[in-house]
Amino acid sequence: MPTLPDAAPRKLADDVHVFDAPFSVAGLELGGRMTVLRLPDGGLWVHSPVAFTPARRAAVEALGTVRFLVAPNLLHHLHLPDWSAAFPDARVVAPAGLRAKRPSLRIDQELDDTPDPAWAPVLEQMHVRGMPTVNEFLFFHRPSRTLLITDLAFHFQRADSRALRLYLRLNRAWGRLAPTVLERLLMKDKEAVRASIQRALKWDVERVIVCHGQVLEHGGQQAFHDAFSWL
Repeated sequence: MPTLPDAAPRKLADDVHVFDAPFSVAGLELGGRMTVLRLPDGGLWVHSPVAFTPARRAAVEALGTVRFLVAPNLLHHLHLPDWSAAFPDARVVAPAGLRAKRPSLRIDQELDDTPDPAWAPVLEQMHVRGMPTVNEFLFFHRPSRTLLITDLAFHFQRADSRALRLYLRLNRAWGRLAPTVLERLLMKDKEAVRASIQRALKWDVERVIVCHGQVLEHGGQQAFHDAFSWL
């Protein structure tokens, strides 16, 4: 199968597209992934925007009108300024705390445990408490049974980089859906994290889209349970 240009979306299900893009941290090529969901009114809900390019903008516009640009935690916000400038009519949505961290960033709406009425018909959300440095929200797209995870867990079944493979093996996060040791260290209140995970486990998950690694197409609920059974 030919490799798609990174500006091209991949359709995973009706109303679910992803954009994969290069992204590295400390010399490790983790890759990044942006998920675009089409809402019932036809508008687009964009999760964790990757680096902005004119080609990616055109590809997103071909899918519909961008209504929401979502920073799902306190770390995935680097590219929001470019996307919000390109789509000034879209609402920028982020967790509490990002305004203080990025005062220059336009934020129109803060996330909480209640989905916005515009996406509540198809999306549920869960604030993962106990990790204040990350302050991540999980999202579940009911029509496609898809769970969206940002930094809470990775899913690498393959990687070109030997260094990345070694890093993930040392972090007990290779070959399966799992948090790295860093994510575990960021859990300041493990009981609060466990309670959040237990609530999210009530979702009927089949697919898991991670921002770093490969999409898990099947068996998502069990994989999600196993990733955090140690809690």
